[in-house]
Amino acid sequence: MHKYAVPDFTIKDLLDAIPAHCFQRSAFRSSLYVIWDLSLIAALVYAFTQGNSYLQTLALPPYANAAAQFALWNAYWFATGLVGTGVWILAHECGHQAFSESKTINNAVGWVLHSSLGVPYHSWRISHGKHHAATGHLTRDQVFVPWTRTDYGLPALDENREDPEGRWIAESMRKELHEALAETPIYQLYKLIVQQIGGWPAYLIKNVSGQLHYPAGSNHFNPKSVIFDARQYWQIIMSDVGIALWLGTLGTWAYYRGFAEVALYYLPVYLWVNHWLVMITFLQHTDPLLPHYRGGMWTFPRGALATIDRRLLGPIGGWVLHGIAETHVAHHVHSKMPHYHAWEATRALKERLGPYYMESKDNMFKALWISYRDCKFVEDTGDVVFFKNRTGMAKAVAVFPDKGVISDSGVDVQ
Repeated sequence: MHKYAVPDFTIKDLLDAIPAHCFQRSAFRSSLYVIWDLSLIAALVYAFTQGNSYLQTLALPPYANAAAQFALWNAYWFATGLVGTGVWILAHECGHQAFSESKTINNAVGWVLHSSLGVPYHSWRISHGKHHAATGHLTRDQVFVPWTRTDYGLPALDENREDPEGRWIAESMRKELHEALAETPIYQLYKLIVQQIGGWPAYLIKNVSGQLHYPAGSNHFNPKSVIFDARQYWQIIMSDVGIALWLGTLGTWAYYRGFAEVALYYLPVYLWVNHWLVMITFLQHTDPLLPHYRGGMWTFPRGALATIDRRLLGPIGGWVLHGIAETHVAHHVHSKMPHYHAWEATRALKERLGPYYMESKDNMFKALWISYRDCKFVEDTGDVVFFKNRTGMAKAVAVFPDKGVISDSGVDVQ
């Protein structure tokens, strides 16, 4: 079993490891990335339109023409969805005030970019800030909150038949849990596809994957939602105005150019952006080896380090998606740091943290399937808990070596 050494760093320990210039923000430099991404999208639309026109001039058999059209559309949707996700990430930096030194510039740019992608800017900025303030906390984190044994209605923990930490389990209890949680691979795949396509709007509209103790109807569009404070009322209204303008723009486009054009040029791109967003964030915070904390065991540094850096699509993912998957630990250590400095900060943190730095080089699609399949529930008790699979077994257990040091007892945190 993997032994997770619970870190005991201070915030100062983590920030001191990062070169000071990595915290500097530049509106000019950040704006160049926005211009670049929007230019790439324009180039992709132009290239696709030209390619489609050229295709019409070819005297291809019907089946060959249909295959070529299908391939061309899918290439356009995939590539534009990736670049659109890059735009999403830049808007996300605005929400963290990482885009520039100016709060006004950050919020103006973020509102425009996020609204154009169907995101209520201030609403999500506020809830996402709360996520960063309590990452990995079982009752205060805002998203990707694990379900407990009780939430699932599973058989109660019986320490005569299973270890609370998931190191062993009797066959009788294993069968009970497996019967309650078992799903066919086809059904699991179906649910995973639903998550990837609809998980993002479901979180905004219905608080899916958020805190279960929030009242029914909690969402990102109601200024009186439990997610927000009364002083944030008009910021939520402004976010809703952005969504109304987005929907109005799509409606106007459909009215003058036809719904088919909107459905072909925009909707699949929007769904691809949602897919990448959910996949990236799910895997940053969901893994059998990542801990979740209760009560006084949680600290900000422990929460920041309860995330994992991953590799997405090789150099393409790092370039087009601005390193959002590869530098997430550094992002949680200091969220105001712009993405173009996060690479250097990640290298510095990796050197300072040593085995406490969580990184995976596994294929992300494989990791997505494994995490979705095996991260079923956590126990209702325990200060540091890890996901258990459908047979009640965990892959990690918490140990407490001295601060900054791996003990001689064989602690493995890689």
